[in-house]
Amino acid sequence: MDENYKGVSYSQTTVSELMIPAYANFGGKIHGGILLSLMDKVAYACASKHAGNYCVTVSVDNVDFLEPVEVGEMVSMFASVNYVGKSSMIIGIKVIAENFKTGTVKHTNTSFFTMVAKDEKGHPTQVPGLILESREHVKRFLEAIKRKELKATTKSEMQKARNSFLLDEENTLLSKERCKIKEGS
Repeated sequence: MDENYKGVSYSQTTVSELMIPAYANFGGKIHGGILLSLMDKVAYACASKHAGNYCVTVSVDNVDFLEPVEVGEMVSMFASVNYVGKSSMIIGIKVIAENFKTGTVKHTNTSFFTMVAKDEKGHPTQVPGLILESREHVKRFLEAIKRKELKATTKSEMQKARNSFLLDEENTLLSKERCKIKEGS
């Protein structure tokens, strides 16, 4: 295998963990923070394996909890490198919860972690290219490109909006919302 490229399957990583009572919130469901921590771990393992280096999380996209996770369920997180840049990688993570008593399996969320590989001095370092081994891998790579474009556009538009808010417009925009401006603000 060309060491300058690695296949998607090379670094695919799965982490499974039983959800215990200590992970529950006051409503009896698993804390979202517990799930985020587990997703960060699997993203790190997947990215580091692909890069052959230490990796850090630089952003997390699409953390929408579609289904609650219950105490006693087995949560499995499937991570895959969807995209590589020069030193960055987008790791797609699919989270599945399985209830052994009922036999139900549910998809609780899909998230995308952007990871950056670091060298021994802590500087970004180039990662191997990605060999797309299936049509699904090609689709995920192209979707990651589109997601990056949309993220850049959203960031730019938000900065423009921040710079252009005028008090009169703010009052009009906020008049339809469930808030009010404190006197003297």
